[in-house]
Amino acid sequence: MKIGFIGTGNMGTALINGLINSDFVTANDIYAYDVSYDKLLKLKDELSINISKSNVDVTNECDVIILAVKPNLYDSILEEIKNDVDENKIIIIIAPGISIDHVKSILQKGKIVRTIPNTPALIGEGITAISYPEDMSSRDKEIVEKIFKSCGEIVEIKENLIDAAMAISSCSPAYVYMFVEALSDAGVSLGLPRDVAYKLSSKAVSGSGSMVLKTGFHPGYLKDMVTSPAGTTIQGVRTLEKYGLRSAVFEAVISSFEKVKGNKQ
Repeated sequence: MKIGFIGTGNMGTALINGLINSDFVTANDIYAYDVSYDKLLKLKDELSINISKSNVDVTNECDVIILAVKPNLYDSILEEIKNDVDENKIIIIIAPGISIDHVKSILQKGKIVRTIPNTPALIGEGITAISYPEDMSSRDKEIVEKIFKSCGEIVEIKENLIDAAMAISSCSPAYVYMFVEALSDAGVSLGLPRDVAYKLSSKAVSGSGSMVLKTGFHPGYLKDMVTSPAGTTIQGVRTLEKYGLRSAVFEAVISSFEKVKGNKQ
């Protein structure tokens, strides 16, 4: 199984690292091409992967091709590689707004899979939403799942819902970082050292997310467990409601969704 990467930005590099740390493939089974030759040389030196001379070379050499580039580059790259794609190759989309049908309309061949990973994949804590074409075999699905499980967890959803998944999982790390930064700034204003404030805030956020997943309890129930009558936490919740935390988050997700819909291909 040869896996190729067209583009080696943050997400491509995260997936490469995840694959190398898994037992699915070895570094010798991974090929990559990027317009930045210096970036490719660095990856080769650090991870011992194969570097290719062009997008076409990656396509020819590999069974699975991951298009880890910005959405605006997709069409030109697809046109470049379309004569080298056959029915057996798996083509994986990781950009928002690029549909399976759009890619298929250009390539005409290949097994097209649409995915939305997120940046915590860089540390093996990602979550990837995956949409398959109806005729995808269970064996091919297993290959795709192993790739993305190497850097986190996966969920399979219908393609008509993948933009909604993007608006939550792919965009929200930025919102969470803003929340952690705000918590930490408040802690610093109260006299905490900056590093201590960041650690307290970050662990509170990651631990709370783990509580939802591991207990299976509704987030509202877990919130109620923390908010004692006339206590300090419920006073803070009151202030967050006053300044519209829920509404701000709701609108942020919807606006991200509407943005990708406007750019959809």
